[in-house]
Amino acid sequence: MRAVGIIGAGQMGAGISQVSAAAGYHVYLSDLDLAKAEAGKAGIANALARLVAKEKMGQAEADALLSRIEPVASYAPMADAGLIIEAATEREDIKRKIFEAVGKVLGQQAVLASNTSSIPITRLAQASPDPTRFIGVHFFNPVPVMGLIEVIRGLATADATVDVVRQYGAALGKQLVFANDAPGFIVNRVLMPMINEAIFALGEGVASIRDIDTACQLGLNHPMGPLTLADFIGLDTCLEITNVLFQSTGDPKFRPAPLLQKYVEAGWYGRKVKRGFYDYSGDVPVPTR
Repeated sequence: MRAVGIIGAGQMGAGISQVSAAAGYHVYLSDLDLAKAEAGKAGIANALARLVAKEKMGQAEADALLSRIEPVASYAPMADAGLIIEAATEREDIKRKIFEAVGKVLGQQAVLASNTSSIPITRLAQASPDPTRFIGVHFFNPVPVMGLIEVIRGLATADATVDVVRQYGAALGKQLVFANDAPGFIVNRVLMPMINEAIFALGEGVASIRDIDTACQLGLNHPMGPLTLADFIGLDTCLEITNVLFQSTGDPKFRPAPLLQKYVEAGWYGRKVKRGFYDYSGDVPVPTR
């Protein structure tokens, strides 16, 4: 496999593109239009420039990596990609439309994968041209830093498809864990209830934003508190995942916290819009409650 297609040039898609190019793959990077794909590559260039400035990467290495990322205006160039990864927003209707469209150019031996963090792979596979060559590959943000990929096989996923992803993950230097196609897989099945409960606690006045974060960070020995992490992930994404868990299982323990829904309705999605449980417009994050 020499080429990889990445659909979605946002934070996750750009990160997957960067690590794929770093592993030597030619990357076709697409988004809603060419300008967005080019902006995704420009963001990667800025990230690499910071690494070069800190002497964590040589300029020649950064240039070579960037040369392997090709922004494209359509899916057609991905016909020679051995693996195509969808990294669009966490909405099933959008993902299904992508799979139906990219399926028209998918090579006969190529694998189609979704970076979904919670939507059932077996269900998504229905929109692919061949469910035996469909699989979940859940990366974590920031992709160049985080060492894990969750691999989720659907009911019809073939062993050969798993092998392709296993080899790809090894080339990227990532640790792979394998999950059954259950709601939330492994990480979000455990993580989202914790974040959701922290938001319930905040909404019920148990403690302040800072005290909830400090208590969990120091008391649980976590690198950051759950509300800070929610802002980092994106509150809209947290709500989407929690809704999937709730709707898929029917278990009331996954019911989204009302305050989470309120923040999303306000457009306070977290770091990406500089406002969530913290205000990020200044040098130091300030709680918004």
